[in-house]
Amino acid sequence: MKFIVSSSLLLKQLQSIGGVLSTNNTLPILDNFLFELSDSEIHISASDLETTMTTRINVDMAEGEGSVAIPAKILLDTLKTFSDIPLTMDINPDNFGVSLTAGEGKYRLAGQDGAEYPQVPAIEEASSLSIESGILYEAISKTIFAASTDDLRPVMAGINCEMSDEGITFVATDAHKLVRYSRKDVKAPETTNFILPKKPLNQLRQILAHDDMPVQVDYSTTNARFTFKNITMTCRLIEGKYPNYSAVIPASNPNRMTVDRQPFLNAIKRVSIFSNQTTYQVKFKIAGSELTLSAEDLDYSNEAHERLTCHYDGNDLEIGFNSKFMVEMLNNLDTEQVLLEMSEPNRAGLITPVNSENENEEILMLVMPVMLGT
Repeated sequence: MKFIVSSSLLLKQLQSIGGVLSTNNTLPILDNFLFELSDSEIHISASDLETTMTTRINVDMAEGEGSVAIPAKILLDTLKTFSDIPLTMDINPDNFGVSLTAGEGKYRLAGQDGAEYPQVPAIEEASSLSIESGILYEAISKTIFAASTDDLRPVMAGINCEMSDEGITFVATDAHKLVRYSRKDVKAPETTNFILPKKPLNQLRQILAHDDMPVQVDYSTTNARFTFKNITMTCRLIEGKYPNYSAVIPASNPNRMTVDRQPFLNAIKRVSIFSNQTTYQVKFKIAGSELTLSAEDLDYSNEAHERLTCHYDGNDLEIGFNSKFMVEMLNNLDTEQVLLEMSEPNRAGLITPVNSENENEEILMLVMPVMLGT
């Protein structure tokens, strides 16, 4: 088994799938890339058992067929040192030794039998839909930051995907904040929902950020597969039932504040520097057309106040929010103005974009208050 390929092309493709690799694999062979040569095409895979990514490369020359597992770290570190030159890889079928030839350099490393590499799970009785990469990128980016990091509640550590013939909805929450992202311009053949884990979605988001292309999504009750360009990613879904998040979204919010997003965001960032570094609490005092942001850290005698103009419809209100959560949410909106809807100081606030240019997109962000005085 032998082939010649561009070193820079190979490096780029390995880097696009290499993020799947784990540093604490239970199976040693998962520290490797799986190379499979057939005709004049290589299929290269990386896996951590939960997620497998595969990329395809057309090679300049190929002899024989077969598969070999090649140590990922040493291969990546070697390729990073090359300029764009032809790289010859020659694999000994008897001991799976790998010989690399690039320019005047020759390198040898020990591979393993590719047959021992875990196979990609098949997706049986799959449903399918096609979605533009830009839409999928937005759906992931706008929600993934709100997913939980608590391993004890695995269903909340992923993104809940709801599919129907009316559109798709992505939801993430950690019980302190929640984001619901909906699109009306993507239809699914049937109504279903499943929970996608964060790690493969982060990998997907990094790749989708650079290209505009259709993405084929196939999903069953246990796995989902994303196919685009020359890359395929298959991941295991998170088992369990997602919480009834609709129940925590307050229906009546008589206090409505519209404010310019960027000045609002910058003011929160400044004031939060002076907040208690345990609660990150920033107090919102809203009266008339004036919003006063304040924070204090009694332990260090730090204190900050800042006033902003806003458009407010409601009763005078004082409410506290975790500034880190507010900053995350405002950073993930891109309209000039945002609407903050509130009811009581102990009830969740809702943030939505104002005058969004995309009529098919709907974003709702919920943030729980921090009780004043804590």
